[in-house]
Parts: sequence; C-alpha cells; structure tokens
Amino acid sequence: MAFAVLITAAVAAAENWKRLDEGLYLREFESPQKSDMGNSKITVVKINPAYYAFKLLTVSEFGGKAMTAREWAKKYNLMIATNAGMYQADSSTSVGYMKNFSHVNNPKVSKAYKSALAFNPVDSTVADAQIIDSECQNFEELKGKYNTLIQNIRMVSCTNKNVWAQQQSAWSIAAVGKDKNGNVLLLFSRSPYTVHDFIDIIMSLPISIASAAYLEGGRQASLYISAKDTEIEKIGGYGTDYDEGGTFQTAWPIPNVIGIVKKQLPNTLDK
Repeated sequence: MAFAVLITAAVAAAENWKRLDEGLYLREFESPQKSDMGNSKITVVKINPAYYAFKLLTVSEFGGKAMTAREWAKKYNLMIATNAGMYQADSSTSVGYMKNFSHVNNPKVSKAYKSALAFNPVDSTVADAQIIDSECQNFEELKGKYNTLIQNIRMVSCTNKNVWAQQQSAWSIAAVGKDKNGNVLLLFSRSPYTVHDFIDIIMSLPISIASAAYLEGGRQASLYISAKDTEIEKIGGYGTDYDEGGTFQTAWPIPNVIGIVKKQLPNTLDK
C-alpha cells in the first residue's frame, strides 16, 4: 500500500509540469513566501540537455544592437531566450568571464564569481551542460573542455547551501540552475524578492535543485518561451516599475542571451 501511494504521488507531481515538448517542461509554483508586489509565482523551465542545444548570442559577436529576449528568439529561431548574465556600463561586456568558441566577450575571470554555466563541450568526456562551481571543481581544467562559458554569481553551492548574504533591496530575478537528474532549470520571478530569499524559495520547491547561478535582476530580467502551442514572455521590474495591478512595463533590450534550440536527434530517455 505504501509503495502504491508513493507511485501515485510521483505521478501526480509529474502531471503538475506542463509538457511543452520532448524533454521540455514548464511549471509555475506558488511561492511559500509572499512578495509585497505581484502574484508571488516562480516560473521554472526544465530542459533535458539530451534534446536541446544551448547557444550564447551577444551583440559583441553578432553585431547589431541590444534586443528584448523575444526579439532575440524571433531573429535567431530560438525556442527559449533568457539573460546570459549581468553586463558592464558599455552595455555589451559581461561582468564575468564570457567566451563562445573563438569569440571572447570578456577574457577576465572574476575570483568573486564562483559559478560558470558551461555548454558546447569539446568532446564527450563531460556533460552537455553544467554549472561549474570553482570551490569544488577545477575551473581552469574544465574551462578547456567547453566552447562556451558564462561566469555569474553563485547562488546555490555544490554543498547545496544558500551562499548569498541577505540584503534590503528586492527585485525581479532570472537565474539558471541544474537539478539532480542533470536537467537545466531556468528560474524566473516577476514578483520582487531579495536574492537571499529567492534562493531559499527555489531550494524549498520540489525541483531537486543541485546548483544555481544568478543571471539578472530588475527590469532587465527576461524569459521568453515559444514551444508548439505555448508562447510566454516574462519581463522583470523593480519597485515603482509595478503598477497597482502588479504588472510591468515593456521588455528591456538586453545585449547577451542564452538561447535554447531543439537538437535534431532521435528520441532518447525523457526525464
């Protein structure tokens, strides 16, 4: 009887995810901690790297000007687009190390940022995509095993700890994570939270999060999804950018995005 109950619970949990496509799922969670503004929902996109390829698109490499996540997706045929990370005052250069094949957006490795999203592996000896934690992994060694690396501020450590100090300011947040099954997670909150509280919230959700890194906050935070019959655009805000109904102003143009496209592969195991 107990075993049957466990199976029933697992099936129910799986059914709460909306299947957008093979290996691609969406779910909106009610946050256990309510925000002062908005609907207090956390959007999570779960991506199986066996089915999807990750791309880094930047103004510094592709030219043109900053665009909204939706515009990046439409121009480059992306299923999903989100922030690739914070950027400097020149509105182009990443705050942390950023490399895409032969193009280097920022050659400087920040010692303060202990997390790097890595994809486009050089060979099959490493995972298709991972979040490298420089405190428990050899970043310099792994750096040579990936064509694309994006360094950002660590949120959840390799020991599954919230490593962000509490602060007073709160804002919308876009983040990237990885779960214990190897899926990449894109996380978004339109409602403002302190980053520390946002981390506590995502660690409390039933998403088996193993690691996470901060991508962007405030009005720049963005997430666009277009998969089969689903189209969603999430845009961030900060304080007075909300109106009385908890909505937001227009999407903010961003210079660097992470894009997701479907691999042309036969079906594999779908987690």
